[in-house]
Amino acid sequence: MKIASVVGVRPQFVKASVVSRELRKKHEEILIHTGQHYDYEMNKIFFEELCIPEPDYYLGVGSGSHGFQTGEMLRKIEEIFLREKPDLVLTYGDTNSTLAGALAASKLGIKSAHVEAGLRSFDRSMPEEINRILTDHCSDLLFCPTQNAVNNLKREGITENVFLTGDVMVDSLLFNKEIAEAKSSILNDLEIKSKDYFVATIHRASNTDNKGNLQNIIEAFQELDSNIIFPVHPRTEKLLKNYGLYDRLNSSVTLIEPLGFFDFIKLMSHAKVILTDSGGVQKEAYVLQVPCITLRENTEWIETIEDGWNILVGSSTRDIVRAIEEFKPSLICHRNVYGEGHAGLNIASIVDSYGIEG
Repeated sequence: MKIASVVGVRPQFVKASVVSRELRKKHEEILIHTGQHYDYEMNKIFFEELCIPEPDYYLGVGSGSHGFQTGEMLRKIEEIFLREKPDLVLTYGDTNSTLAGALAASKLGIKSAHVEAGLRSFDRSMPEEINRILTDHCSDLLFCPTQNAVNNLKREGITENVFLTGDVMVDSLLFNKEIAEAKSSILNDLEIKSKDYFVATIHRASNTDNKGNLQNIIEAFQELDSNIIFPVHPRTEKLLKNYGLYDRLNSSVTLIEPLGFFDFIKLMSHAKVILTDSGGVQKEAYVLQVPCITLRENTEWIETIEDGWNILVGSSTRDIVRAIEEFKPSLICHRNVYGEGHAGLNIASIVDSYGIEG
């Protein structure tokens, strides 16, 4: 079977590495990189470290409004599908690349599968939430990471070809954690000690595109005595400068360039606390058993909240500081709600069966 996998941002490369490793044992895979994270050199290290084959197609769509990005991707992906005639299209997560891949497949009558189906934050002001919902409703196979995700789809009337597979990011973390521990020198490079620093990541438009929210977060960081390691995305860095916030960062905040996969795993593993607005990082913190403070009002990864390892604080300076001072994770409750690290194999097995049946 010929499978076209669509990726566009760094977390999707990680997810694709897990599934592709299994799929390519029996199937032909075409890898399409939309360029949604448009610094190709920043992404290239992910392909090298995770042994992901170079993309067969790089679309170079890059930055732009949500409508422009999605439209350009849809147009270019459709051209590739018409040329390659895949039997199945595989999409990941909740980005514009995800939606464009699913829509292109649907319009051409090609079967599609969605990895991380069924996640819901129940906040339709978030572009990611719209992408999730639309992708799920036009996909033929839905691979859910958790039982909550299965339940969400059932409430929306989707019950056929819904599979509880576990989470592919768990596969990747478990597979690569020991490698990262051995290979990465990031703690020595930054001259920091284990459990003696915070890690921060900020990239959500609800924070970066709102000067007030971003300013509140930066002010909270500056009230802390502990060292905050902040791998800053180029777009976030640009907005910090545009808002006049970049030069206001004090010595407690260490800005560094985006890291490779192994360096970032090790940095997270040894952090005292992680502060983030990323969905994926929340989940990774949970799996690594590192306390997480989420700079959002909601989350699609509700299990991290239920088990007491994650807390939602929004963008309030006071609430962020209070959480850092007072939040303690539940050291008792830590379920394997995201699977045992076999999601990639589960997905590939279902695709094999689906191909035979089809």
